[in-house]
Amino acid sequence: MIRNAPKNAAVFGIDLGKNVFHIVGTDAQGSVIQRVKFRRDTLLQFFERASPTIVGMEACPGSQWLARRLGAMGHTVRIMPAQFVKPYLKANKSDTLEAEAIAEAVTRPTMRFVHVKTTDQVDIQSLHRIRDQLVRQRTGLINQMRAFCLEYGVAIRQGAGVFKLDLPRVLADEENDLTPAIRRLLTDMFEDLRHLEARIKTITVEIEALVARDDVARRLTTIPGIGPLGASALLAAVGDGRQFRRARDLAAWLGLTPREHSTGGKQKLLGISKRGNTYVRRLLIHGARSCIIHLDRSRHRLGEWLDALQKRKHINKVTVALANKMARMAWVIITRPGALYERRDPALG
Repeated sequence: MIRNAPKNAAVFGIDLGKNVFHIVGTDAQGSVIQRVKFRRDTLLQFFERASPTIVGMEACPGSQWLARRLGAMGHTVRIMPAQFVKPYLKANKSDTLEAEAIAEAVTRPTMRFVHVKTTDQVDIQSLHRIRDQLVRQRTGLINQMRAFCLEYGVAIRQGAGVFKLDLPRVLADEENDLTPAIRRLLTDMFEDLRHLEARIKTITVEIEALVARDDVARRLTTIPGIGPLGASALLAAVGDGRQFRRARDLAAWLGLTPREHSTGGKQKLLGISKRGNTYVRRLLIHGARSCIIHLDRSRHRLGEWLDALQKRKHINKVTVALANKMARMAWVIITRPGALYERRDPALG
């Protein structure tokens, strides 16, 4: 008899860890019929012997990889945000009790699940995360060098572009109050800045090459305000978009729809919810700002809508509304083969 052989469970809940995984199996009535614990090297062997069934787990590092492996074995994998599992945790907290809570939560008909990403999505998402991290490091490095210069009475103009032009001139000027020690330090930091710039450019070129090879990504770039970065980030986060029933669901998932706090039959809408993927939402907002400034409104149907909205609303509300519309258009392009944004001349109706 095989030790810890899988029983005929309707649902398995897994509490994920770095090396140890706790599994709880429940029957169709929700009663616990199995509690087991495995290390990473024996976990997959257990599910290879198990009959195809529902497997639930929390969204965390490693959950996407495990979901892909279990899905390839024929299991139905459902990943949930951790905050949705918490209400089903009874009394005390332990790894086994959390696995039991996951097994119960995964069967709820109204539960919302995380979409299982492909390896291509994870690759693109990793590129974006590293690029965003490098951009933050670049900003922090520039601010630190600017502060060092101010300590010696040297003020440099705002903006990363002019900073890279002004700093070499400051270092070459022997009449300012910079000491030899701080000049050497700033010179080394400026070399670090150039290295960061080169890494950012390399990753950006790689992302642009991925977009050029992908049909959906190329069609996404036809939307005003969405470039290669926005298109690839959307695809990495959304995938095929089938997890959203309609375009508004994608905008809500990105946190671009109002929060509601209604009571007593009175509807009260607040600011946007800001839930979901912060990085993609930021790209859409920046794209919308650029679109408002640079879009040729005389040649776009979107221009008429923007002109009418700006007469009634503050520019910040217009920006968010445009980002919301961009997200909706992106959903249409992602879910409908061959669809793209068509710029139509208002004069032609």
